[in-house]
Amino acid sequence: MARFGKKLLRKLLFAVAVLIIAVVAGSCSDSDHSSSPSLYTYKVVGTYAHERRAFTQGLAYENGIMYEGTGLYRHSTLRKIDRATGNILQIIEIPAQYFGEGITIYGDKIIQLTYKSGVGFVYSKDDLKLLRKFSYSTEGWGITHDGNRLIMSDGTATLYFLNPDTFEQIGLIEVRDQDSPVHGLNELEYVKGEVYANVWPTERIVRIDPGTGRVVGWIYMDGLSNLLGKSGEIDVLNGIAYDAVGDRLFVTGKFWPKLFEIKLVSLK
Repeated sequence: MARFGKKLLRKLLFAVAVLIIAVVAGSCSDSDHSSSPSLYTYKVVGTYAHERRAFTQGLAYENGIMYEGTGLYRHSTLRKIDRATGNILQIIEIPAQYFGEGITIYGDKIIQLTYKSGVGFVYSKDDLKLLRKFSYSTEGWGITHDGNRLIMSDGTATLYFLNPDTFEQIGLIEVRDQDSPVHGLNELEYVKGEVYANVWPTERIVRIDPGTGRVVGWIYMDGLSNLLGKSGEIDVLNGIAYDAVGDRLFVTGKFWPKLFEIKLVSLK
């Protein structure tokens, strides 16, 4: 009986151990799954005219006005656009030696980056008058802000945080999808506590937690360029603008003749 009791006890202990391992494994699996990024596609809910000669590098929206920064040497501009009609309300040319990049609206100012020059421009939002220049040590790709800090990309997997008054770098973070860095971070927009970034040269937008650098979502924009028609040259998807008042999201691309308002559609 003692021998039988010991065998039964060993079996019971083994069964309990297996059960504990299964529970822990299941818990870890659930945890891993919950930390994986959410996936989205899109639905077009509005289509607007866009200047097809605009090599769009930065996009921002406020009070019915779309602000746009364009690139290419000798063709870079900053412009105000009537979002509803696509008409250019005001435009200034960037000096020929600069390749214009991302823009953001910060208070009563517009901030614009340049590609490889290490020079940024600050303008008055009202009349696009140049107020000052500033410098940075990386390439300039995209820029946005969270209300307190400027957030900048340089085409790598790194986001840089800048003081909005002095433009000094005050921090940085690497963007990762679980264990993999996400390279090609381009035009940026701050949306409800997240940073949305075009990922060059793909048809995807990544959603980033700026506190941790963790990727919290992917937006698959495949097929949007098919709505542009076949006339003329088009380049990659680039340009995200968020209307915080109306909770609307706008996207376009380089040399695109259209600007789209979209709604996100969850894939899981």
